[in-house]
Amino acid sequence: MATRAASYFLSTIGRKQVVGVTGLGLSLFVLSHMLGNLLIFVGPESYNRYGHAMITNPFIEVAELGLLFFFVCHLGIALALSFENKKALPQSYATSATGEKSTSLIQKTMWHQGVIIGVFVVLHLVTFKYGAYYEYVSLETGEVIRDLHRLIIEVFHQPLYVLWYIAALVVLGGHLSHGVSSAVRTIGFNHPKYDGKVRGIGLLYAGAVTVGFIAQPVYAFFFYQS
Repeated sequence: MATRAASYFLSTIGRKQVVGVTGLGLSLFVLSHMLGNLLIFVGPESYNRYGHAMITNPFIEVAELGLLFFFVCHLGIALALSFENKKALPQSYATSATGEKSTSLIQKTMWHQGVIIGVFVVLHLVTFKYGAYYEYVSLETGEVIRDLHRLIIEVFHQPLYVLWYIAALVVLGGHLSHGVSSAVRTIGFNHPKYDGKVRGIGLLYAGAVTVGFIAQPVYAFFFYQS
């Protein structure tokens, strides 16, 4: 049993499926994070209490370790597969495929996007999770909690950071648009009858997540009045 499991995870199809499963798991986290960010439109009280509820959750450390494991597996195995594919095809074809067989720019640069997203995640954690700490007194409970709302507004009043943040999210959107549909096909939902629908779901999902995330810096920079 152990030998068969090892053979599976060392095989190309096995590793592709691991990339697909971890990618879908990360995609669900990204969606939940985006939805939580939308509380900025409700106000500081709701936003800060949401942030406080997240960090005081007794399972937060387990969840963070799980996300880190998924992220490292997803990025590491995807990079390894990409390098193996390039090594197997050392010379470029004389002509590029066209039509249905053509490869889009997003597909060609998936691992590049992964590296950019990795850098974005690190900077995001440094800026927000481990950034400046302000105190906020909850209007509903009287509890002193972190004023994450204030930090968000301060950071998103920096034009260069806003531009970087939006650019990185556009890259994330492109990655999700192909990654989600590809992951769904890799884990077994691969049939010509459903290809169009699967791609459509991937595009809609990526579009919704990207717009939802970008809404926060745009609102903070252009419309928020303290």
